[in-house]
Amino acid sequence: MAISLASLRSSTSLSPPRLLLYGVAGVGKTEFAAASPRPVILQTEDGLGRIEATTFGLLRSFDEIMEALGALYTEAHDFETLVVDSLDWLEPLVWQHTAQTHNQPDIESFGYGKGYLAALDTWRSFLDGVNALRDERGMGVILIAHAEIKRFDSPETEPYDRYQPKLHRSASALVQEHVDAVLFANYRVSTLKSDVGFNKKVVRGVSGGDRLLHTAERPAFLAKNRFGLAETLPLSWPELAAGIPFYATPPSAAPASTTEARS
Repeated sequence: MAISLASLRSSTSLSPPRLLLYGVAGVGKTEFAAASPRPVILQTEDGLGRIEATTFGLLRSFDEIMEALGALYTEAHDFETLVVDSLDWLEPLVWQHTAQTHNQPDIESFGYGKGYLAALDTWRSFLDGVNALRDERGMGVILIAHAEIKRFDSPETEPYDRYQPKLHRSASALVQEHVDAVLFANYRVSTLKSDVGFNKKVVRGVSGGDRLLHTAERPAFLAKNRFGLAETLPLSWPELAAGIPFYATPPSAAPASTTEARS
């Protein structure tokens, strides 16, 4: 296609969001995602419990994941949100597929970390499918991951521990590049000092039970967003959606999404 000034167009922020949601165990990540508009869930782990949701069932291979994405792309439906639960259970399927593609017994057999670099091509295939649903079928995307505590080597300070998505570092970086927000879910934690005698005090963490969603990076966790969200929100879909232009804009002002099957 020839490029000319006639091909210029105005960008818009009213596109469905792509969100990476990670958090501590049991905080309610899946419940939060299930409250999004008309979700369909791609399950790589059996974590729905009593949550009512539409799902393809447990997907046990990378090929099944891609088949599910393909069905959502080509067939008529009225789903508005794609939820993948979870990325860290998808990762072993990515590794298995990568090893099979390269005629290796497993991801470690490549040697010297080469298998994890090769796996990025598999991850890109998955992300291309996700982006196609967002760009051409008008679906919002929520990618769920568990959290882990890892040492962060800052170039400005001494190393320190922080929460981050439970993914291989190269895959995590790739996914973060493809999303509009990285959101960290955790309980509200405060500290309580207790005097144990002999001029010694013990500091204990105390949770009030409140569930919070963090949208901006802090030393304790990784987070970001492109929407100018408040730094901390309740872990509530309506609270988050109110700050995302695609959902906050009245339907009459938002561009029509593509929901018909491709011919």
